[in-house]
Amino acid sequence: MNWSALDWGILGPAFIAGLLVLATHVPLGAQVLDRGIVFIDLAIAQIAGLGVIAADAMGLPEGGVAVQIAAVVAALLGALLLTWTERKAPQQQEALIGVMFILAACAGILLLSGNPHGGEHLKELLVGQILWVNTTQLLWLGGVSALILFALWRGWVAQLGRFGFYAVFALAVTASVQLVGVYLVFSSLIIPALATRTAAGGNRHGVAYAIGAVGYGVGLALSAVLDLPSGAVIVWTLAACALAWALKPGAVSPK
Repeated sequence: MNWSALDWGILGPAFIAGLLVLATHVPLGAQVLDRGIVFIDLAIAQIAGLGVIAADAMGLPEGGVAVQIAAVVAALLGALLLTWTERKAPQQQEALIGVMFILAACAGILLLSGNPHGGEHLKELLVGQILWVNTTQLLWLGGVSALILFALWRGWVAQLGRFGFYAVFALAVTASVQLVGVYLVFSSLIIPALATRTAAGGNRHGVAYAIGAVGYGVGLALSAVLDLPSGAVIVWTLAACALAWALKPGAVSPK
């Protein structure tokens, strides 16, 4: 074990990034479970990632504004398509979301097939680079998260109907997927929300935020000490924290 790896200069920004991701993903995750469309974040995240891959294939500067725009446009187009499929075939929506995910994933593989660094790019998209976030990325994520939370609080999202939810979801996922990767986006959205779906005491979001924060903190620390990939370790610590809460006496409201 390498205890000297517990460097706040590296782990601190990564932890802040995790908290910013949780800020929007906890309330959105509760809505996803209530709507029964669990895999929407995987599909939207993969579509946003496809936008990033397409921008890279066109030779746009990595991490530049053009790449961000490409990711947002791709995610919003995916949101528009999901709005249409929900209206036309609501009973098949979950299956259609799965189809969109696999099509976007395969399209990304095809675009990267001629890139000698394609495997590395694909890995970064899936597991993210949370340890290497910078101040600019944190400010960008913080600004988007604040706008989304304000829109949710004011009820603007509900007023826009189906597309409002999907569009806000697309923006939240796009802002976070390039920092933490597809796997952590899904885990941050679903695991805390699932663990607290029947939470006692009516403080579902508060408990979900706590589970997420502890999961990110412990995961980052363990990944540093054990020299393991941060994203993968955090996914497991989020699941462990959620399980610990779910098994806690009195954590679940009686039916």
